[in-house]
Amino acid sequence: MKAALAEEARAVGFSRMRVTRPDAVPEIADRLRAFLEAGRHGQMGWMEERSHWRGDPAALWPEARSVIVLAEVYTPDHDPLEVLESRDRAAVSVYAQGRDYHDLVKKRLKRLGRWLLEEARRQGAPDAQIKVFVDTAPVMEKPLAQAAGMGWQGKHTNLLSRDLGNWFFLGSIFTTLALPPDPPEEQHCGNCRACLDICPTGAFPAPFQLDARRCISYLTIEHRGPVDPELRPLMGNRVYGCDDCLAICPWNKFAREGAEMRYRGLVGAPPLAELAMLDDAGFRARFSGSPIKRIGRDRLVRNVLYAIGNSGRPDLAAVAQGLTQDADAAVADAARWAVGRLRPR
Repeated sequence: MKAALAEEARAVGFSRMRVTRPDAVPEIADRLRAFLEAGRHGQMGWMEERSHWRGDPAALWPEARSVIVLAEVYTPDHDPLEVLESRDRAAVSVYAQGRDYHDLVKKRLKRLGRWLLEEARRQGAPDAQIKVFVDTAPVMEKPLAQAAGMGWQGKHTNLLSRDLGNWFFLGSIFTTLALPPDPPEEQHCGNCRACLDICPTGAFPAPFQLDARRCISYLTIEHRGPVDPELRPLMGNRVYGCDDCLAICPWNKFAREGAEMRYRGLVGAPPLAELAMLDDAGFRARFSGSPIKRIGRDRLVRNVLYAIGNSGRPDLAAVAQGLTQDADAAVADAARWAVGRLRPR
C-alpha cells in the first residue's frame, strides 16, 4: 500500500512522500516550551494557546498511527534577491507570488486521502480514517518531516533536502493505518553560515534557532501595529515575507524547478507607489486568491510605507505624505516615518 501511495502522490502533483509515526519527535515539546518561554513567538499567541497539541502530534489525534508527509516544490525560476536592488518596487516572498498554496496543497491532500481510503477498503481495512493538514493546524510539520526522512531543519530552521533544496511546501495526512515508517534524515549543513550571515535583522540568535520578533517574515505578516523603529531601516523594500535565508542556501543548486505554474505570476514586483494607494476594496480585488490577502490592506500599506522610507527616492515622499492622516494608526505612523526619511530637515 505504501508503494502504491507514493506513486499516487506523484500522480496528484507532490514531489515526494515519506512516512513517520506521530510519536517520532518527543523532543519537540521541550524545544517549543523553551521557544515560548523566551518570548520568541512575539504576537503569535496561537502558538502558546495550542502548544499542548503542537508539542505532541500524538495528542492531536490519539487514534492516528502514521503521519504521511508530502512535499510540493515551488522553486523559483529567478533569483529572489535581485528585486532587493529595485528600491522603488515591492519585494514579495516567492511563495506568495501566485495562488494561495493552502488551497492548492489541501486539495491535493484531500484527493490523495480519498484514494488512500479507497485502497484501504479494497485491501480489507474498511475502518481506516484520515485527517489532512497544511500549516494552519497545530502540527509541527518540519520536525515530523525530518523524522520521516524528507530532509532536515537547517540553521535557518527551515526544512532542507539534498535534492529539493528548501523551496517546498509541506502537507501531512494523519491516518489510523499503520504504514512502514521511513528512517529520519540527519542534518548536512556542516560549517556553512550563509543563511545566518545574510539575515538583515539578525533574527538567528544561534544556529538552528530563530527569534521571530526580529524576522522580517514575522514583522511583515504576523506583527500588528507599528514595527520597532530600529528594525524598519533593515526591512528594505520587503513588504510581504523575506526569502534571503532561503535564497542563499547552497543546497538550492540541486533543487528542481517547481512545475506548478499557479504559484507564479500573480503578484510580481509592483511599484511601491501603486500599492500605497490601495484602499480596502482595491486590496481585496488585487490580492484575491493570494496568500497576501490574509494580512489586510492596513498591514500591507504599513509595510509599503516602510519600504518607501527606505527607497532613497524623494519623489515618493508625496505618496507617503498623503497617508499621514490615514484612519489606521500604524499606517499613519509609517507614513510620517517615511516622510521624515525622505525629507530630512
